[in-house]
Amino acid sequence: QVRLVESGGGLVQAGGSLRLSCAASGRTFSSYTMGWFRQAPGKEREFVAAIAWRGNYLYYADYGDSVKGRFTLSRDTAKNTVHLQMNSLKPEDTALYYCAAGSGIVDNPAHYDYWGQGTQVTVSS
Repeated sequence: QVRLVESGGGLVQAGGSLRLSCAASGRTFSSYTMGWFRQAPGKEREFVAAIAWRGNYLYYADYGDSVKGRFTLSRDTAKNTVHLQMNSLKPEDTALYYCAAGSGIVDNPAHYDYWGQGTQVTVSS
């Protein structure tokens, strides 16, 4: 059974940092893209960042006042884990953050087959 478990969310003041982790288990993810999405109340789920397990390609959201330049995605292949380092957090980053595994278009949640339960990130002003 495929399982993704997120951790690292919490409450932080604006300008602070958090590091989210996603541990994958159940099968080899060598052919999957690992992505992070977030969903704020009343809003659609949106793409944050992704990493292709092969080739080490990184993708970041690049829309509006997005995460590029503030968030950094990395992986620990030996532990089948990806990390999302989030710096200079803003109140608008407040959301439930999901880890997902899939293939296809990296910023489209419909192209991801497996999802974690989510971890809450709350940024106070």
